[in-house]
Amino acid sequence: MRLTRKRLCSIFIAVYCLFSLYAAYHVFFGRRRRTPDAPLRGLRKGVVPVRERRGREQSTLRSEEWNPWEEDEKNEQQHRLKTSLQILNKSTKEKKHFHVQIWGKAAIGLYLWEHIFEGLLEPTDVTAQWREGNSVVGRTHYSFITGPAVVPGYFSVDVNNVVLVLNGREKAKVFYATQWLLYAQNLVQTQRLQHLAVVLLGNEHCNNDWISQFLKRNGGSVERLFIIYDSPWINDVDVFQWPLGVATYRNFPVVEVNWSMLHNERPYLCNFVGTVYENSSRQALMKILKQDGNDKLCWVSAREQWQPQETNESLKNYQDALLESDLTLCPAGVNTECYRIYEACSCGSVPVVEDVMTAGGCGNSSVHLNAPLQLLKAMNAPFIFIQNWEELPAILEKEKTINLEEKIQRRKRLLHWYQHFKTELKMRFTNILESSFLKNNKN
Repeated sequence: MRLTRKRLCSIFIAVYCLFSLYAAYHVFFGRRRRTPDAPLRGLRKGVVPVRERRGREQSTLRSEEWNPWEEDEKNEQQHRLKTSLQILNKSTKEKKHFHVQIWGKAAIGLYLWEHIFEGLLEPTDVTAQWREGNSVVGRTHYSFITGPAVVPGYFSVDVNNVVLVLNGREKAKVFYATQWLLYAQNLVQTQRLQHLAVVLLGNEHCNNDWISQFLKRNGGSVERLFIIYDSPWINDVDVFQWPLGVATYRNFPVVEVNWSMLHNERPYLCNFVGTVYENSSRQALMKILKQDGNDKLCWVSAREQWQPQETNESLKNYQDALLESDLTLCPAGVNTECYRIYEACSCGSVPVVEDVMTAGGCGNSSVHLNAPLQLLKAMNAPFIFIQNWEELPAILEKEKTINLEEKIQRRKRLLHWYQHFKTELKMRFTNILESSFLKNNKN
């Protein structure tokens, strides 16, 4: 009996120990074995296990200070980014959609395109029947066409906005310009064009009444007129002044600035290469230059008859005179404004300008009271203005006392001003067209 009880107790104790060991095994080892198996069954590629993610989040929260406005800041940043993209897309669309084509039917169109816009033309041959180029300014894409083959009705018109460059200086030119304006006006009336502007080489006496009927304010189609010379019509609303520029009809080139142009000693104090008309101030200029041997200090080449075209030799001599002189004498002709002023600026030779009004209808306008040369004066041209050529000897005497370093700095100022002048004109021209054409589009 005692043996039986002893056996039962031993068996009970053994069972209890086995059960305890089994329970301890499941508690301490069973969960660890299952943990890696369970997630692997449902884990997708690239997904971080829950425990691992939580560990990273806790680590992040411990290492960084919590920001209660973080969500708002993120939303604001996303809103700003979205707004910026909308503005950029809108701007890009506007750039793509605003095109202006310039029809160059006068030589001044080449000054606008090659000198002011610094545009290129293909082919480069100046005698080609058709030449064209492209340029982008701000949000406006410009195309330019010129040449004898650009004839009304004989080329495709696939733009909405056109700037027509015309010559209205003489009666024969006015007739030709009128035909172009009638053609363009018909395109507007038949809705093949939306907007029209004109750059006009006006009459040297400012007698331009013939174009008045084509202005929009008078029932015509020309919304903006850019006119050369000091016309009293200029109001900076629909009529603007435009510079004469260099003589592109004589193939005066775009002059590239180089080191020698800036720094070399120039052998002549001044130059005058041009026509001396009877009973003009140019005759007085010639007499003054001969006084005290000043004509020997200056490059002087005078002729009695005007020549519309230059030979290669005469053009080279003229350019050399500009490049080798510190001053360029610019007497008034039929008008005070002359090509020589701009050609001298191109070569770093300071223009000495006869600041007098010539005969005719030019003069002050409602917005400019500083004629002649209102545009140049408004842009603070660094020229030497004189009222009478009797002032020249004193100017030349002063010139003799200026050392090379001072002349170099003066050339730099002149060339910098001239570049700024052209850039400013390009931007003004573009802003005027955009504000006019785009505004009317909205209306």
